[in-house]
Amino acid sequence: MTNPTVVLVHDAFADATGWIGVVSELRSGGIPVIAPPNPLRGLTSDAAYLASVLSQVEGPAVLVGHGYGGAVITGAGAAENVVGLVYVAAYAPREGESLGRLRGRFPEPSPAGDLKEWTYPLPDGRSAVEVTIEEAAFPSVFAADVPEDVAAVLAASQRPLAAAAFAETVSAAAWRTKPSWALVAGADRAIGPEVQRFGAARAGSVVVELPDASHAVPLSQPTRVADVIGDAVRATRPVGWSGGTDRGPGIA
Repeated sequence: MTNPTVVLVHDAFADATGWIGVVSELRSGGIPVIAPPNPLRGLTSDAAYLASVLSQVEGPAVLVGHGYGGAVITGAGAAENVVGLVYVAAYAPREGESLGRLRGRFPEPSPAGDLKEWTYPLPDGRSAVEVTIEEAAFPSVFAADVPEDVAAVLAASQRPLAAAAFAETVSAAAWRTKPSWALVAGADRAIGPEVQRFGAARAGSVVVELPDASHAVPLSQPTRVADVIGDAVRATRPVGWSGGTDRGPGIA
């Protein structure tokens, strides 16, 4: 048997180094893993970028999305070689649904004023808005269970998310045809646990909940995150690779 390649997709306000402990855990278990950059420019373009990465992965792949990365893997996960999806403190939208609409179903876990707006230029000469988390609020919102000095570095080195990403809709929901797993961070103030539970239930995911975990659970509890990913890898490991895995739909 050959293990699928795990493809780790990072969240907004972060980069792929947030997976450092998870990568170490997976590799120590003989699981191949890559953590490509997530452009954070919008759901459509980010999913297209991830699909291009997947097209260059040999054999089956398990997609893992953290936070906003969950929405990206939902769109890109329809690729034929994707055999499973893992949502880590993540959004799991359905087709035609925006992140703004999904978040709007539930009370906001932190004040809207915790986001800071920036502008950046577009190719046509116009400007667009991107957002980060206010540096002072970042530790409590994103990384409450991470050491203070580490949280301070994360706050200062955020990668912004294009604000338009909240209004874009997902064109496909890969969880309708691919098996999925979800790790719910019970103390998350970036994406409320209710949002995570709702998406996981709708997708029919296998759920593990860590009641005291913050949104930065890949950093604070990498072994637990790697364990969930390992479950997905073992469940989707093919005896003879011949294409995608089919599964009945989740909850509409």
